[in-house]
Amino acid sequence: MPKMKTKSGAKKRFELTGTGRIKRKHAYHGHILTKKSQKRKRNLDHTAIVERADEKVVKQMLLK
Repeated sequence: MPKMKTKSGAKKRFELTGTGRIKRKHAYHGHILTKKSQKRKRNLDHTAIVERADEKVVKQMLLK
């Protein structure tokens, strides 16, 4: 069988931490920012950790 390929979209969106958790960015921070409050935009700026329930699926997409 051929090698399994990494999902291109996943490798652009997720990053592994040193402890093996997966970092992700918040949604709703791409456009239509004028109607969102400064506080909301500021909080969307930070990275978040993928929930444990979703980790297995994301790691499979990243093949790590």
